[in-house]
Amino acid sequence: MEELKSTVATGALSTAQRYMRHVYNWMTVGLLLTAASAWMVASTPALLSLLFGNTVGLVVLGIAVIALPMVLSGMISRLSSGAATALFIAYSVLMGCFLSPVLLVYTGASVFAAFAVTGGLFGCMSLYGAVTKRDLTSMGSFMFMGLIGIIIASIVNLFLHSAMMDFVLSVICVIVFTGLTAFDTQKLLSFGSGMYGDGTAVRRGALLGALTLYLDFVNLFLASLRLLGDRR
Repeated sequence: MEELKSTVATGALSTAQRYMRHVYNWMTVGLLLTAASAWMVASTPALLSLLFGNTVGLVVLGIAVIALPMVLSGMISRLSSGAATALFIAYSVLMGCFLSPVLLVYTGASVFAAFAVTGGLFGCMSLYGAVTKRDLTSMGSFMFMGLIGIIIASIVNLFLHSAMMDFVLSVICVIVFTGLTAFDTQKLLSFGSGMYGDGTAVRRGALLGALTLYLDFVNLFLASLRLLGDRR
């Protein structure tokens, strides 16, 4: 009986590890596509003018960036693996277009430094979430409440234009998304241990997991850049 339990546990761990490997692979693909599209738009005046030179283009891009993750998350069980992959790739590219002005506002050295800091924080916290025996559910709930507070305070600061509030929000963002990285990693690892089924189900699950960690990374990067970045 003990041997059977050990075999089952080993199999579940192996399944979770394979699942997480797919998650990290797709997350990396998403980040590379975002970086490439951001650089392409930032270095092409015609694209910048098309996307940001008029209100319509900016509104359409903003709505797409907000709506696509909701569509992918809400319809993932009904999408084919090809459609889910296409949506993930499209979202990664659109996010790069949306973030392209960042490359014009901040120096290249600042962007690189913020990316390096983000990579280090993300890697450490994702590793912690994967290996810790502590249940991070309560921490995840606390961080989610913090995220709601950030959104509300950010909307208020759109009218106040307070530099101090912007600084405080950036610090809180770093804390919140650092914690969410650990929580989401643990949640995905647990989900992956029970991931059985055909290749389509595994692909869709991996894409959804990749989207979750991708958003943690991007938000952590933007908060780090606001704290560390030197403007041109």
